[in-house]
Amino acid sequence: MPALPSGRGPVSRGVRRPARVSESTISKLSNQYHDWVRQHPQAADEFNDAIEDLLNDAGVIFDRVSTRVKRWPSLKAKAKKRHANGEAYYPNPWDDIHDILGVRVTVFHSTAIPQALEVLGDSFTVVRSVDKAAETRISGGFGYGSHHLVLRVTNAIEELAAYEGWTFEVQIRTVLQHAWAEFEHDIRYKQGTSAPSAQVDRLFTLAAGLIELADQQFDEIAALKDPSTDTSEDVELSPETLPGVLAVLVGGRFPRSRSEHYRFLLEILELNGITTMSQLKALLNAGDIAFVHDAMRYRFRPGHVRLIDDLLLNKFGRQHIDATADVGDRNDRKRRLAGRFKALQNYRAHTAKQD
Repeated sequence: MPALPSGRGPVSRGVRRPARVSESTISKLSNQYHDWVRQHPQAADEFNDAIEDLLNDAGVIFDRVSTRVKRWPSLKAKAKKRHANGEAYYPNPWDDIHDILGVRVTVFHSTAIPQALEVLGDSFTVVRSVDKAAETRISGGFGYGSHHLVLRVTNAIEELAAYEGWTFEVQIRTVLQHAWAEFEHDIRYKQGTSAPSAQVDRLFTLAAGLIELADQQFDEIAALKDPSTDTSEDVELSPETLPGVLAVLVGGRFPRSRSEHYRFLLEILELNGITTMSQLKALLNAGDIAFVHDAMRYRFRPGHVRLIDDLLLNKFGRQHIDATADVGDRNDRKRRLAGRFKALQNYRAHTAKQD
């Protein structure tokens, strides 16, 4: 392993973590930090140029690279962070905090992220790699997504020879993910310690779904632009993208459903073989929407979930009832579907007589 810069060695394992970071540790950190900054006054520019050169040389299409050295007040505050039980997050902050120097790479579409990851992985030692977008999807959340890397400088990059062994953090995200994250941070920061607004949360959730959809559409455009890329794949539906997909397909004609109901909606769509945006678009044709609207005599504008449930019932009939009767938490779903199916049949018979 390359020699690490003075005072920034690997963390010892098996050492009992102190309950808090002492003032002497903070004082030592201050000396280490300010010494390093004085020794490397151009660190941000040098890393920025090196990363840009790597990506350009590899033919990676990106928006921009930005690099910063964390300011001392921010580093000091981070070094003092503690877990709920009082133990220090970073008992050896100079070794444990990896974003003292941080790099952000923004790309135009998500298909460029794996390319950037490969280039950086080949050029540095990867200490840690975390896909924040995947973590968000797994947790059932929306919004912020990026790929975080913790990298260590090797002797492979001549321009960074003075930093051999230095550990730093890289965030890679699309320009839309970046815009969402920056705007949300600004709003939350201004909100302070007050309780989050339910309306703001709902709007952020909708925006997150739209952004994920837009990122997928950018990928599709990039694929069409590049003949060597497979263009047969359609946008896949997910609980995260469904609100945005439906906003695009039906606009504001039908209100958005509750966020937690889109998992239910995805399940009943999949049980009927509808898994892509193009298939959903075919289901949402104007003629069937008008027919279902008249047959059901809605007392309200149906939300996304109710509208599509009825369109599936109209298209697949009893097959839809049998396939989805046990989906969701309503014990009487099968009975309710049967009643709505009868209304569709009666209206169809009525219109047939008129014809």
